[in-house]
Amino acid sequence: MRTVVLEIAGSKYRLTTDSDEGHLRELAEQVNARIESLGAKAVRSGTPAQLLAVVALGLAEELEEAKAQHEGLKRRAAEVVADAIGRIDGRLAALARLDEEPAESAT
Repeated sequence: MRTVVLEIAGSKYRLTTDSDEGHLRELAEQVNARIESLGAKAVRSGTPAQLLAVVALGLAEELEEAKAQHEGLKRRAAEVVADAIGRIDGRLAALARLDEEPAESAT
């Protein structure tokens, strides 16, 4: 464990963590970039807590959207796999029927 100091929304936060410091700094930069994207007026007039709350709500909304998209992709993948299995089973059954037919004699 080590101590990492991150500056987010103009405030310094001291964290004791075993996470990668570089990764934490990248995440803090992303949060700060989102705060800056709120505009100069919001940054000047909002408290760090207010700014972080707005960013947190935006991130939570994006997470919900990503989860919904992920679930949709999982459902679609399951449908595609089930369809492929059905087609393969159909072909195998057709081949099995061909193998079961008596060989025609050449007369």
